[in-house]
Amino acid sequence: MSTAQHKIGSGFDAHSTADDVLAGVDLTGRLAIVTGGYSGLGLETTRSLTRAGAHVVVPARRPDTAREALDGLDGVEVDELDLADLDSVRGFADRFLASGRTVDLLIGNAGVMACPETRVGPGWEAQFATNHLGHFALVNRLWPAIEPNGARVVAVSSRGHHFSGMRWDDVHWRRGYDKWQAYGQAKTANVLFAGHLDRLARDRGVRAFSLHPGGIITPLQRHLPKEEMIERGWIDEEGNVIAQEGFKSAQQGAATQVWAATSAQLDGMGGVYLEDCDVAEPAGADDERTGVKEWATDPEQAARLWELSAELTGVNAFSGRR
Repeated sequence: MSTAQHKIGSGFDAHSTADDVLAGVDLTGRLAIVTGGYSGLGLETTRSLTRAGAHVVVPARRPDTAREALDGLDGVEVDELDLADLDSVRGFADRFLASGRTVDLLIGNAGVMACPETRVGPGWEAQFATNHLGHFALVNRLWPAIEPNGARVVAVSSRGHHFSGMRWDDVHWRRGYDKWQAYGQAKTANVLFAGHLDRLARDRGVRAFSLHPGGIITPLQRHLPKEEMIERGWIDEEGNVIAQEGFKSAQQGAATQVWAATSAQLDGMGGVYLEDCDVAEPAGADDERTGVKEWATDPEQAARLWELSAELTGVNAFSGRR
């Protein structure tokens, strides 16, 4: 089967920063929404986009914390959004749509990783609900603002999608819970979502991408005990990041999502998974570190996930339900 998952030779790499990929790019007059844009990679993404002239809306579960983190940045506004709460998603979307503005870039950056078993809403597994369903509902509810300008939608996934495909018989992990496999399913869902959104929306000028930002020590690791990070070789006994493990800085980690949202090199493309500021290659059966797994780019699974997500959230911009 042919695939668009092949490097295009962008000229950037794992060492490129968000500021590098935006050099010479003028985003004046463009509006971006960056979920979680006040911490870790999201904060660096917001900083770089505003330096390039964009106005950035940062929906935040902790608005006061977000305002403190973003204090001093021009062209930023904060609003409240809890992706694990569909009423909160609806509220944010309604407020934004009422402003009459349109969206040029939407980066679904917020997420949780490897958390203890947690239930939200009607008993949904928290990683699937927050990382995928919340962003699914957000994009569908914001569709009237996304379509007019032919926005780019970016789903921040992870190489964690290698850990698990979709568990169709138990997506909410009601029969035993594994925090890493649950994270893997949620990250696979991000890739499938972007792929199917691109198929639905490309004729309307909207393109979607997913990506692995790279390994970065950020607040995303907040649920991991120090002992586990030491055992994995990520940090030493004093809590220092072990550089030889290939960790990026936050500016380097933000680069691929900023490139996905803004680069002219991706004009006419969409639905692909990116890493290190380039299109990723397909992952081999034994490849655990790079590339994209076939289960995350399967169009039939993507369509199945879209229908399940629409059923669970009660929203589907492409069927008239908003």
